[in-house]
Amino acid sequence: MQNCGQLHKLSVCYETFRQEEEAKIKAQGQVVSSDVYFMKQTIGNACGTIGLIHAVANNQRHLEFEPNSPLQAFLLQSAKMSPEDKAAFLEKDESIRVTHESSAQEGQTEAPSLDEKVDLHFIAFVNVEGHLYELDGRKPFPVVHGETTEDTFLEDSAEVCKKFMARDPQELRFTVVALSKA
Repeated sequence: MQNCGQLHKLSVCYETFRQEEEAKIKAQGQVVSSDVYFMKQTIGNACGTIGLIHAVANNQRHLEFEPNSPLQAFLLQSAKMSPEDKAAFLEKDESIRVTHESSAQEGQTEAPSLDEKVDLHFIAFVNVEGHLYELDGRKPFPVVHGETTEDTFLEDSAEVCKKFMARDPQELRFTVVALSKA
């Protein structure tokens, strides 16, 4: 199973780059596999949940779900929806909302309220069909960062993370989390 999450600060530097990157991709285009599961983030302070959904959804072939899993049901029901429709579907999904809220309250630090302004953000990196994708629900589409393999995925993701850090060298709050089989 290959995915990587990254927590980074939503700085002016990040926002400027995000806007420039979006304009460049819109102008030049990119090829995104139809097998990439991507959704928009419309729920405040839910980027961790969105990142985990991206990671799990794009690695289902490596996972075993519990019988009657609410997450698996959500993924199956939303698989063919647009990123915006997936977001709306998530907003209405009580089982995912309850799980999100209870998990957020179980942590060692106090979770922010859904409407509290925070300047940190989680994204996910996944390997789909040999391509490294950055999945950020705040962006309008996945970002392709080139080719990758199961053997080089972690290194390839780390190179993208290094570029994030180089764009804002004064920012020290970067964290990487990898989900893998035990």
